[in-house]
Amino acid sequence: MSRKLPITFLLITVALDSIGIGIIMPVMPDLLIELGATGLSQAATWGGAMAAVFAVMQFLFGPTIGNLSDRFGRRPVLLVSLAAMSVDYIIMGFANSVWILVIGRIIGGITSATQSTASAYMADISSPEEKAQNFGLIGAAFGVGFILGPLLGGLLGELGPRAPFFAAAALAAANTIFGLIVLPETVTDAIRRPFSWRRANPVGAFRHMGKLPGVRRLMLVFFFYNIAFFVYPSVWAYFTQERFGWEPSMVGVSLAVFGASMAIVQGGLIRVVIPRLGEHRTVILGFSITVVAFLIYSLAYEGWQIFVLAPLTSLGVIAGPALQGIMSRTARDDQQGELQGILTSISALSVIISPLMMTNVFAYFTREGTPFYLPGAPFILSMGLVLLALLVFSGRKRLYSYKP
Repeated sequence: MSRKLPITFLLITVALDSIGIGIIMPVMPDLLIELGATGLSQAATWGGAMAAVFAVMQFLFGPTIGNLSDRFGRRPVLLVSLAAMSVDYIIMGFANSVWILVIGRIIGGITSATQSTASAYMADISSPEEKAQNFGLIGAAFGVGFILGPLLGGLLGELGPRAPFFAAAALAAANTIFGLIVLPETVTDAIRRPFSWRRANPVGAFRHMGKLPGVRRLMLVFFFYNIAFFVYPSVWAYFTQERFGWEPSMVGVSLAVFGASMAIVQGGLIRVVIPRLGEHRTVILGFSITVVAFLIYSLAYEGWQIFVLAPLTSLGVIAGPALQGIMSRTARDDQQGELQGILTSISALSVIISPLMMTNVFAYFTREGTPFYLPGAPFILSMGLVLLALLVFSGRKRLYSYKP
C-alpha cells in the first residue's frame, strides 16, 4: 500500500489529539458549573486539577504504551487508543458529576498514545534522512488541531456545553474506521521485541534508553526545551491581558496565528532547512531563534508586536523535530515505540512543571509591591532554559551527520 494513506491517517490522528483537547476548552467552565462548581474560580480549580491528572497519567503510562507498540504492533495500539478516546468523550459528554469528568481525564491520559505511537509508526516508514522532516509533519498536524479545536469548541458550544464532547467522540470513531481500512502493520517479527514491565515504566525506560550513546543528554535537552516552550499555554492569556489589556477573543486570535505559523514551518519549511543544514545545526538554529523570540516577548509593549513576532517565533520550532530525529536514529528499529513513549513522558512532566513555574514567576513580578514589575518575566525564565538546553546540546558528541 502507498505510504500516502497511512501518513494521512497518522496526521489526522495527531490533529484529533490536539483538537480533542482544544474542542472542550471553551465549554469546560460552563459544564463544571452545571455539574456543581460554585463559580468560575472553583471551576478553574477543577479544570487545573483535571489537566494535571491527564498529564500525570501520560507521564506514568507513556513508556507502557510505547513498549506495547514495540511488542504487539503500532496498528492495534493506535486503533485501540482511538476507540478508547471515542468512548472516553462519550462518557464525559454524559457525565452527571465532576468526578466522572476526572475519571474521563484519567482514562484519556492513559490511552493518549496517539502522538507517540504515530511518531513511532512514522519512524518505521521513514528513511534515516527523512525522519526529522516527517516528525515535522507530526508537529504541523498538531498545530492545525491547535487552531481548529478551540474554534470548533466555541461554535459547537452554542448548542450546549456537552455538544463538543460528542463531536470529538464522533471524529475519533470515524478515524478509527479509517485506520482499520488503510493502516498496515509496520512491526514485523524481525523487529518485534518482548514486552518487559521493567522497561514499561518511566524509571525503567529512562534507565534503559539512557544507555544508548548520547541519548541521556538529548533527553535532558528535550526536557529543558519543553518546559520553556510550555510558557505559551501556561501564561499567555494572563500575560497578554496584563501587558496589552487583550480580551479573550484577541487571545484566541493570537494563538491561532501562532498555531498556523507553526504548522507552516513544521509542515513545509523544515523539509528545506534540515537537508541543507543537517539536524545538528538545525537544532542550534532553532534554539537560537527561540532565545531571541523569548527576549523580545519579555520586552514587548504593544500588542501589534506580538503578531509581527509570530513568524519569528514559529521558526524556532524547527529544533523539536530535528532533535527528535537525532534520537530516533540513535535507537534501534525495535526501540522506536519505547523511545517515543519516553518522549511523551518527558513532555507530560514538562506540562506538570512548567505551569507551576511560569504562573508563579508571573504572579511575583506583577503583584502589588513587587520589587520589579515585569509581566514578561516568564519569557526571561524560558529564555534561560533554552540557553541551558543549547549549552548541553552543544557539548554532545555528534554521532551522525548526513548533510551532503
